[in-house]
Amino acid sequence: MLGLPYLIALKAEALQRAGRASEALEAIRDAEAETNRSGVRWLSSEVHRLRGVFLARTGAHETQIADSFRVAIRIAKQQESISFVARAEKSYEEFRSLVTFRVSKKPG
Repeated sequence: MLGLPYLIALKAEALQRAGRASEALEAIRDAEAETNRSGVRWLSSEVHRLRGVFLARTGAHETQIADSFRVAIRIAKQQESISFVARAEKSYEEFRSLVTFRVSKKPG
């Protein structure tokens, strides 16, 4: 089914909005696996962007989160998808702003 990765990604977003970030991350892994299995790649950058968002919500390592956003941006640029590039860059910038804010708030 061509739309299955999209539907799984929607499920992941709903889980994240319900405060179930770890389950959302599992669902996004399923979406990536389905994308790889089916060969339908139009949603690949969005899947990586969502992974970055969900990793940030679960407190994953900053490098892992940043890598997800960078992969999302790279794929979107390769696909020449202006909207997915913009979404991925915006999410990455929001993450970097949050990291910068946390670092500046540390005592010392």
